Amino acid sequence: MNIRLEQMCSHLQQKLFDEEGEYHRLWLALQEDEELTAVVRSRQLHIYRNGKKVLVLAGKSAPKIIREDPICEMLVPPEAKAVDGSLSPVKR
Repeated sequence: MNIRLEQMCSHLQQKLFDEEGEYHRLWLALQEDEELTAVVRSRQLHIYRNGKKVLVLAGKSAPKIIREDPICEMLVPPEAKAVDGSLSPVKR
């Protein structure tokens, strides 16, 4: 996947490319899943599945989920998912 890094926010680059980065798992998924594509627009990463936008990632602001997709579930760390697998936080 070819992405113009010079157009991407530096905070977003850190979150995507550092192994400990918040979005690194999404970056790896983008590399492996042929249905996913990404484009940098306005310093943000717009992620598409089969040509339909599913997610927008920015460096400092919260990610914007456009439509439900398996890649969006990667935004929530596994330990934060509910016992039933939903995205609601675990109550302790």
